[in-house]
Amino acid sequence: MCGIFGWVLAAAKHQNRDTLIGLTDLMSHRGPDASGYWLHQTSDERYQIGFGHRRLSIIDIGGGAQPMATEDGRFNLVFNGEIYNYLELRKELVALGHHFRTDSDTEVLIEAYRAWQLDAVRRLRGMFAFALWDDAEQRLVLARDAFGKKPLFLAEAQGAVLFGSEIEPLVQFPGFSRALDSDAIGHYLLNRYVPGPSTFFQSVKKLQPGHCAVWQNGMLKSTRYYTPPFATTVPDVKDFNSAIRLFEGAFDEAVRIRMRSDAPYGAYLSGGIDSSAVVATMVKHSTEPVRTFSVGFRETGYSELDHARVIAGQFGTIHNDLIVEPSAFMDHWSTAALRRGAPVSEASDIPIFMLSEMASRSSRSVKMVLTGEGADELMGGYPKYRAERWIGLYQWLIPHLLHERLIHPLVRSLPYGMRRAKIVALAAGERDLANRMRVWFGGLSVGESEAMLGRLLSATPPDLFPYSSQIGSSLRRTLFFDQTSWLPDNLLERGDRMMMAGSIEGRMPFMDTVLAGVVARFPDDFLTGGKGGKRVLRAAMDKILPSEIIRRKKIGFRVPIGEWFRGPYREFLRDMLVSETSAVAQMVRGDRLRQLVTEHLDARQNHERLLWSFVNLEIFVRAFRVAS
Repeated sequence: MCGIFGWVLAAAKHQNRDTLIGLTDLMSHRGPDASGYWLHQTSDERYQIGFGHRRLSIIDIGGGAQPMATEDGRFNLVFNGEIYNYLELRKELVALGHHFRTDSDTEVLIEAYRAWQLDAVRRLRGMFAFALWDDAEQRLVLARDAFGKKPLFLAEAQGAVLFGSEIEPLVQFPGFSRALDSDAIGHYLLNRYVPGPSTFFQSVKKLQPGHCAVWQNGMLKSTRYYTPPFATTVPDVKDFNSAIRLFEGAFDEAVRIRMRSDAPYGAYLSGGIDSSAVVATMVKHSTEPVRTFSVGFRETGYSELDHARVIAGQFGTIHNDLIVEPSAFMDHWSTAALRRGAPVSEASDIPIFMLSEMASRSSRSVKMVLTGEGADELMGGYPKYRAERWIGLYQWLIPHLLHERLIHPLVRSLPYGMRRAKIVALAAGERDLANRMRVWFGGLSVGESEAMLGRLLSATPPDLFPYSSQIGSSLRRTLFFDQTSWLPDNLLERGDRMMMAGSIEGRMPFMDTVLAGVVARFPDDFLTGGKGGKRVLRAAMDKILPSEIIRRKKIGFRVPIGEWFRGPYREFLRDMLVSETSAVAQMVRGDRLRQLVTEHLDARQNHERLLWSFVNLEIFVRAFRVAS
């Protein structure tokens, strides 16, 4: 697990080694163990190649240094991530006649490319972002893993390309424009994140999940090599017990291969069924007690620490707790925005950052953890998935005009404590699938966003639902959306940036491509049927986990930010959003923003998600000094 940075520059604009080192080292938190740098000119001397690398040593600690070059000098690679099936691939490559100098997955990746060229990425089972220079072909190959667990940001201009694991090195590049993408603000208000390939900066894009890109002769071309199977797989598993067995086998393997490590590792344990299932499976394959880490709050109803301790006790883990105080949360806030390269869209990002610092620096420190991230989006765990199964019926029974003129106003007037009911009711009336996805996230509607910004918003990105017409049910369309947008552009981005900010690698067994292919074969009822969703997962864990964990209502990782805004953060909220120094107040309708603040502080409405979005937009603008 590492941080990578580099460029292809026209020779007339080449940079020196000090620039490469300085920009790469902005990501020292991603790789505190080692660093490496490489500068090279193309054979025609028209372009300069620069690779920088910061290493967190986990596999082949002594032999996996990067940038890694082959003995024949043809290939040079910088790589962020892990190839979980590298041992199996290495065996296959040795049989083909390939030779290895190290025991690292990095060298396996190089030799896989030598053997299979761009088709190699289809064989990789892991999380990765890499840049490979092929000197014989004079081309740069960039790739990102299937679900987008590892980031890769790009900036392209006049035949030149910058790339990096984080945005900060790109925007610090000499002469780089920090102009803000005004459309991104609209998408952020609608979604609470910016859908890829866009970012908040006009000049920076994301290489999309499941894509590779090739630069050659001054041109960069991107192609898709992986599509989540919910878009293309017809459910064919009819027997529920067969589904359980298929899941158990695939999940067990997904956990087992993610435990491959030459450094200490553990697990993040929330006490919910997802992380508990991961820990229970890890224990099966570990000869030593598993180290577990949990985070919580003192405020009633916002902590799952007691549930985590139940699981830790049952499986005999070496357990560690962190209780987050408002003052410590505040101390980490601006750094979190800097590491993310965007507003911190979820309040839970910051406790994960804090937990990662503790996990990497405590007396029981680790370098890698397994987490339950992605289980809801794969297995059908959110309440919205169950709601999506009957929304079509609701819209058939309730005419659009009746919903807009009667039900919508009534829902809007519901009191402070009924936020979830309001979201369900508002989503039920939204006929447009893309807009309904936004309602589920708790952002503003298109109309509200346009009123807040005082201008019309640009259209939905054309590739947001590229397969929606081919997907058989509303549930599967929603799952596919979450797997291709909500996950990579928000939750997985959070997982990478916040864990790596604390120098911790996070591995996510539920985000396994083989497991995803298995689950896509299950009919809708196997996913959302029964109480609480994730029916197959609950059945598989029924005799392994305590019933109180299996049956309890989903809480989610919630931060008491609404209470803190009305308490210790009250004046901070006012300073960020309604003071004369507020940049956000100049970007949006100030009167509407003041209304949101007043209604929340007076406890008339719960605007914590919207206020969180605006406050973090302000923090982001100040941290990056962006130009509007």
